[in-house]
Amino acid sequence: MTTRLQPGDPAPDFTLPTDDGREVTLSDLRGRRVIVYFYPAAMTPGCTKQACDFSDSLDRLEAEGYTVLGISPDSPERLAAFRQRDSLTITLLSDPDKEVMTAWGAFGEKKLYGKVVQGVIRSTFVVDAEGRIELAQYNVRATGHVAKLRRDLGLDAA
Repeated sequence: MTTRLQPGDPAPDFTLPTDDGREVTLSDLRGRRVIVYFYPAAMTPGCTKQACDFSDSLDRLEAEGYTVLGISPDSPERLAAFRQRDSLTITLLSDPDKEVMTAWGAFGEKKLYGKVVQGVIRSTFVVDAEGRIELAQYNVRATGHVAKLRRDLGLDAA
């Protein structure tokens, strides 16, 4: 069973490549609150909905001091195509070895169409300015998740 992070736990640090060739290191973002979300695959219906919802909310989230990072096992090239196709504005990171997903408890056993399989567990975390988990949500639904997260964070759902 995958170990799940809880509020108060230190957020596992990582350095991952973006879709445009840069690298992002979580600990470099200390002093800001960071929303880290894990999704199974770029350019699938649910993942597209979720990424578009985060992009649509990005200005408001940034104004409230949040940085948004979306992580999937897709290659940087596929993430670049995803960004271009859907005009995404959030930072997309590639974790092809699923090491970061595993460290965050976002890869492991899950049910898919009634069968137990190994895969990416759609999850969202809020990391506080000191690098600790403030909020950990596993098995989230793609549709409506960003609106719910905004409510959970005390922001309007608009």
